[in-house]
Amino acid sequence: MSATPVSEAIWERAVTVATAEQTHALGSALGGVLERGDLLVLTGELGAGKTTFTQGLGEGLGVRAGVISPTFVLVRIHPNLPNGPRPGGPDLVHVDAYRLASAAEIDDIDLENTMDSSVTVVEWGRERVEHLSDSRLDIEMHRTVGGSDVAVATPEAGQDAVLDFDPEDDDEPRTIVFRGFGPRWSAAPEILENA
Repeated sequence: MSATPVSEAIWERAVTVATAEQTHALGSALGGVLERGDLLVLTGELGAGKTTFTQGLGEGLGVRAGVISPTFVLVRIHPNLPNGPRPGGPDLVHVDAYRLASAAEIDDIDLENTMDSSVTVVEWGRERVEHLSDSRLDIEMHRTVGGSDVAVATPEAGQDAVLDFDPEDDDEPRTIVFRGFGPRWSAAPEILENA
């Protein structure tokens, strides 16, 4: 499914959230309007809320609970729940491309096999995954104060999965910038107009 990357965003919207719960809720609302074949590219420093947002997406898509960052495995597939809020809806493919240096390395993990039947979210995917689809939703997350030394608990570290906001900064506002590329995202989703 090699596509010619679209380099200019059709539209851009910025949303400010004050808490992890608001980030989760925004992700959930967006998850409710996503369709099979959608590609989302998530960018933001550690602690910006990427995993929190993706957990919300998973809830809105109606996938099995337990969405965590795929940092150590690169790809996690979260199946749609037949008795969930969107029975028969798309699965969620969650990718962490931080340690992948190129589009060729992305091709090696074979995302093309799941692109048509799933919603694919790629953290750190900018300039690595644009060739996978002629449309994408680029989501860039910024902490107001900033900082990249936020420890994130993971099951691999023997801890429970948590929201990736720094516990000391739950009320630190984040700005989430959404950009639409390609025909699928010719207009901003209504949920962003009302956020």
